[in-house]
Amino acid sequence: MSSAIEVSDLWKIYQNGKQQLPLDDVEKLEQLKESGEIVIAVREVSFNVEPGEVFVVMGLSGSGKSTLIRCLLRLVEPTRGSIIINENDVTSMNQKDLTFFRRQEASMIFQHYGLLPHRTVIDNVAFGLKLKGISKEERYSKAREMLDTVGLQGWEEYYPGSLSGGMRQRVGIARALVADPPVLLMDEPFSGLDPLIRREMQDELVKLQQSMNKTIFFVTHDLDEGMTLGDRMAVMKDGKFVQVGKPEEVLADPADDYVARFVQDKKKQIEMADKERSKKDEELSRNVS
Repeated sequence: MSSAIEVSDLWKIYQNGKQQLPLDDVEKLEQLKESGEIVIAVREVSFNVEPGEVFVVMGLSGSGKSTLIRCLLRLVEPTRGSIIINENDVTSMNQKDLTFFRRQEASMIFQHYGLLPHRTVIDNVAFGLKLKGISKEERYSKAREMLDTVGLQGWEEYYPGSLSGGMRQRVGIARALVADPPVLLMDEPFSGLDPLIRREMQDELVKLQQSMNKTIFFVTHDLDEGMTLGDRMAVMKDGKFVQVGKPEEVLADPADDYVARFVQDKKKQIEMADKERSKKDEELSRNVS
C-alpha cells in the first residue's frame, strides 16, 4: 500500500528579489541567509506518513513547522520538492485541480478556527459541502450528524461568537470531517485553549481517530500533546527534521542536544512519577508485612 503522504526534498525559501537560488550550494545559501537576503523556512525535508497514522511535527516557534504544513496544500508555494498525497502529485497541480483536491482529499484545521462569524454553526459545518454542490437537505443532514459526533447537538443555530474556544474548535473539526477527507492537516489546533479544555479536545481527537481512522498530520509545540496523539513524531529545528521516531523512542534516545533539551522536562516528570510510585509501593509492602 502506498503512503498517504510522501514528501521528498522539500524547501521553502523566502527571498528579496527573484534571483536564482543555489539550493545545492550550502555555503552560498548560508551566505545569503546571513546577509538577510533569504530566510530558509523549510530545508531538505523528506518523510512518509502511512494511511491511518497520526504523524506529529514538533518544534519551537520559528522552527518551520507551520510553513511545512501549509506547503502540503500549497497554501504556501514550495521553492523545490515533491508532495504526493494519496497518489496525487500536489506540486504539479494547476489552480483548478488544486482547489478540487483541497475539497476532496485533505482538510485543514487551523489554530484560530477559521469560522465564518456571520454564519450559524450548522452553516459553517456545511459550507464545504455547499461548495461541492451537495443539496441543502443532504448537507444539513450530514452537518447535524457530525455536530452530534463532536458533542455539539443543540448548538446548530448559534453563531461562533456565542461559543467558547473549545466549542468553536469542535465546529472547526466537524467542518473538516463532514466531507470525509482521507487526510487531516492540523496546525496547532488546540494551542489557544485553556489547559483543561485542551486536554478534553486531545481526548476527543483520540476517540474520533479510533472510529474514523484518518491520516493526520499534526503540528504542535507541546511535547505532552505530541506524545498523547502521535504514532510517530518528528522534531524540527531551523527548517529541518532532526529526529523522527515513535514518541517513546524520541523521549528515551534524543538524537542531539536540541532534542534532549526539548524532552528534558518530560523525562524529569516521568522520573519523579516513577520515584513516587516506587515509594508508595514500598510503603504498601511494609504495611502488608
